[in-house]
Amino acid sequence: MREMQNMLRWTRRQLLAASALVAPMLLGVPVKAADKSVLRVIPHADLKNLDPIWTTAYITRNHGYLIYDTLFAMDKDFKPQPQMVDTWAVSDDKLTWTFKLRDGLKWHDGNPVKAEDCVASLQRWGKRDGMGQQLFAQMDSLTAADDMTIVMKLKKPYGLVLESIGKISSNVPFMMPKRVAETDPFEQIKDYTGSGPFIFVKDEWVPGSKVVYEKFEGYVPRSEPPSAAAGGKVAKVDRVEWTYFPDQTTALNALLNNEVDYFEAPANDLIPLLESNPDVVTEVNDPLGNIGFARFNSLLPPFDKPEIRRAAIMAMKQEDYMRGAVGDEKYWKTCYSVYPCGTPLANDVGSDVMKTGDIGIAKAALEEAGYDGTPVVIMQPTDIPLLSAFSLITAEKLRKAGMKVEVQAMDWATLTSRRAKRDPVADGGWNMFHTWWIGADVMNPMSIAFSGNPEKGWFGWPSDKELEDARAAFALSTDPAEQKKLAEKVQERLWAIGASGELGQFFVPVAYRKNVKGLIKSPVQFFWNMSVE
Repeated sequence: MREMQNMLRWTRRQLLAASALVAPMLLGVPVKAADKSVLRVIPHADLKNLDPIWTTAYITRNHGYLIYDTLFAMDKDFKPQPQMVDTWAVSDDKLTWTFKLRDGLKWHDGNPVKAEDCVASLQRWGKRDGMGQQLFAQMDSLTAADDMTIVMKLKKPYGLVLESIGKISSNVPFMMPKRVAETDPFEQIKDYTGSGPFIFVKDEWVPGSKVVYEKFEGYVPRSEPPSAAAGGKVAKVDRVEWTYFPDQTTALNALLNNEVDYFEAPANDLIPLLESNPDVVTEVNDPLGNIGFARFNSLLPPFDKPEIRRAAIMAMKQEDYMRGAVGDEKYWKTCYSVYPCGTPLANDVGSDVMKTGDIGIAKAALEEAGYDGTPVVIMQPTDIPLLSAFSLITAEKLRKAGMKVEVQAMDWATLTSRRAKRDPVADGGWNMFHTWWIGADVMNPMSIAFSGNPEKGWFGWPSDKELEDARAAFALSTDPAEQKKLAEKVQERLWAIGASGELGQFFVPVAYRKNVKGLIKSPVQFFWNMSVE
């Protein structure tokens, strides 16, 4: 645990310096312009990849919500509501869905949003997203009947049409102009024209430091009150400025000194300092929380063998990860379901492998599986304290179980690019990384995190036909009892093949100055409807 102890000592030294004043000039924090209202944000990560269809990274998803819009959107009760759509109808046989766009939709370049743009956008999204893949597998055609009308024809009735095109998190089916949406879904876009409430100011983007968004005057919000991702998206500030701080203490000081307004993901060990400041509000904004993931690369040795992946999972004890990375027990709990505990499909089928948490048993399982000493390369994002800690805890556990482990330090932006590589480790590939999924993303088997299709699935690319068959059957089922059994089957297969280690369910508070108003309660961070008084 030497690496972990060093990291924790470094954090305590940071806390001792937390009251030090740092000049805004040195910080590079933008000062509010006299003639413009600005919401100054410390995002949870650096924005490096700008395509929210190409990557599931939450920082890119948040970027997407500022500049793009969606046909439907989830409200606070996870019910899909129309967003860019005005009216829609379903045929009696449930095979034809017709959507009419609402009036006044414009791209940031001034051109009108057309149905053909939305068709191309859905088609690109459907090649990358788990729910999208299942929806398009049941689709006969998707066409633009005219500039305002989208027609979807299905092969058979499908119960998750609106839930799919209105999903709240990665990959979100954001609408893009047809010329952009025709980009290969496995290549990143280079044109960032959207139709959302803010415009991405590319000329002011400084990777590793700053991202700027300006209010889109041509955006017409819906009249309904905001509810999670649904309702009226009102831009109440002229600019949103993200300033990225790889150092948590510098970020803390910036908030305490009123140099920024909102701190999206402060480290949990900083919360007592934030709570003691009368000008700062700290609160948990997501009632479902997050699920910690240890993800294996199923294509490369040693984790190309399910038995070795399962043996590695046996070494993982959730309490150790949660105490070491999250800390205060009021912000975490153990959960051995692949679906968030407290949600309808949560269950314990097949979870004994995750409940093991024993180095000795893991060591014996590795020997039985024939582990041959192949080194394990773990990518460690040092700028995300929680994931950095996860990485070090796993490294220590796998070493004790008898594996050779190399921890490679990098920032999160680099990791999210590198994890897309299927190359051997010697050519830039990888064996493991750690992340989290918000609970809303993994509530049912449709999540791309649960894919067993190595060609279309999520990074790590496990392969299991039984898993894919169960996911496809879930998508078609309309019987809640049958859906629950199929969700259990999906979970059984995920544990059987050792797709990922589940590290616990945890909650991350946000922190903001008291003069920030309009924060929306949601699993996803939205910046519309927020103002600074």
